[in-house]
Amino acid sequence: MIDEFENLEEQDVELLLQAPILVCILIAGADDKIDRSELKEAVNVAQSKQKKARRTLLEYYRIVGEDFEDKLKFMINRFPATAKERNPQIVSELEKLNDILAKIDAGFARELYASLRDVAKKIAEASGGILGYMSIGYEESKFIDLKMINDPSKS
Repeated sequence: MIDEFENLEEQDVELLLQAPILVCILIAGADDKIDRSELKEAVNVAQSKQKKARRTLLEYYRIVGEDFEDKLKFMINRFPATAKERNPQIVSELEKLNDILAKIDAGFARELYASLRDVAKKIAEASGGILGYMSIGYEESKFIDLKMINDPSKS
C-alpha cells in the first residue's frame, strides 16, 4: 500500500485509485462519445505513468495501472451513457477528492493533482485537431482544468 494512504478510510483510498479513470471518462466522454482513440490514449497514459510519473507517484500509478483497461471499461459501464447524465456524477465523485487530498501529505497531494491535470490534457488531445492530435474540443475544454478539484498548492 502507498504510505500516504495509511490513515485513510477504505472508500477514500478507493476513490484516490479511481481518480485517473474518472478523469479519463470525464474528458473522453465530455462530447457525449468515448471514442477508440481516447480509450487507447487512456491506456497508454496509464502505462506511461507507471514508468515516467513523478517519483513519488510511481507506486500509485503501478497500482492504478494494474488491469487499467478492464477497470476503465467497467467504470464506463457503471455510469450513464450520455454526457448530460454522466458528467455531473463524475464531477461529484471528483469533488470528493478535495477532502481526501487535505488529509494526505501536501507534497503528494500537489503532485497527484498536477498529474491528474496532465492525464486530462493528454486524453483531451487524443481526439481532436489534425489527424486527431493536439487539439482540444469545446466540451473537453470545460473540464480539462479539473476545476472541481481544489489545487492543493493553493491551500
